[in-house]
Amino acid sequence: MKVPVYVDNHATTPVDPRVLETMLPYFGEKFGNAASRHAFGWEAEAAVDEAREQVARLIHASSPKEIIFTSGATESDNLAIKGVADAYREKGNHIITCVTEHKAVLDCCKTLERQGLSITYLPVDAHGLLSPDQVRDAITERTILISLMAANNEIGTLHPVIEIGRVAKEKGIIFHSDATQAVGRVPVDVEEMGIDLLSMTAHKMYGPKGVGALYVRSKRPKVRLRPIIDGGGHEWGMRAGTLNVSGIVGFGKACQIAAAEMQEEAKRLIGLRERLKEDIFRHLDEVYLNGHPTLRLPGNLNLSFAFVEGESLLMGLKEIAVSSGSACTSAALEPSHVLRAIGVTENLAHTAIRFGLGRFNTAEEIDFVARRVVEEVRRLRSLSPFYVARAKSQKRPEGEWKVPERLS
Repeated sequence: MKVPVYVDNHATTPVDPRVLETMLPYFGEKFGNAASRHAFGWEAEAAVDEAREQVARLIHASSPKEIIFTSGATESDNLAIKGVADAYREKGNHIITCVTEHKAVLDCCKTLERQGLSITYLPVDAHGLLSPDQVRDAITERTILISLMAANNEIGTLHPVIEIGRVAKEKGIIFHSDATQAVGRVPVDVEEMGIDLLSMTAHKMYGPKGVGALYVRSKRPKVRLRPIIDGGGHEWGMRAGTLNVSGIVGFGKACQIAAAEMQEEAKRLIGLRERLKEDIFRHLDEVYLNGHPTLRLPGNLNLSFAFVEGESLLMGLKEIAVSSGSACTSAALEPSHVLRAIGVTENLAHTAIRFGLGRFNTAEEIDFVARRVVEEVRRLRSLSPFYVARAKSQKRPEGEWKVPERLS
């Protein structure tokens, strides 16, 4: 086993060797621009077309032409939300979203608010879930878009997307989902889920960074978007810019692998996740699970460790790559907006650690992570006067302060 052990797969994933192998020729002899009208361009265009089909198949889109390639999920979110707001301004100015969305969605909505649009930010329950009835009750005559993520990037909670999609269809409102964490990890079917716009990215599913896609429904209804990048008319006029052929090829291959292996991979990751959780809960007290206990991403485990500062725990776990929050906000000092939204106190929010298990993690690595977490939490708690006083008041035996033999 090599250290450091990487368990931060919600921030990014390593590129699968099979993906890299597929990409390599497009850095060398197959270097053509997919928009060029000659042999090199046609070869690149054919590779892009194949990747478009692979992405479409993974999410069950009705046509590869519904896949618009972007630089990543953040751009896809911007194109979806701002594109709809601009294209449907004559119909309405109201958007419904959720307080636990990724900043790529929330910041888009804040920008549109400053431009005069009305945004409803729905609250969630203690598990991070919202109900279809909440969505239905928030709809007005001026609602043009519902934007709700499929899976939360911090606590892993899976929203009832199918039911929410039915509400959107019933009311004739466009439904966008940031499915960045869901695609490639859990089944996603845009037809069954009633999704009209879906954001995704390659680097969350063992593909390269710098390439993503936006699914745009072409019928029932045909979704209109105003582009946010002009110039060249690429991607049917929705997203201008020379296509990242090597990245797109890698994205397609990553989708192909996920379609074939996702079911078995999810079972394995759930087993490893429960193994990690049980070991930690068995040997530490005052540990709290954040997010839904079962309706969550297979590899996600978000825990709060009372009496321990999360940043101190991260610094003590130098042999382990984990996160104290979402990757995009982990450098911030304020507590996670997701944890505060589900009712976690500020103190416990500051103690949260997100474990993201992935394709290349082994049982040996997970046992090592559990042992080191128990060791470090106990070490830090031994330095906490509040925890020491509490332990003494409960007259705990000295042996409980030591690392259990099971994990040593």
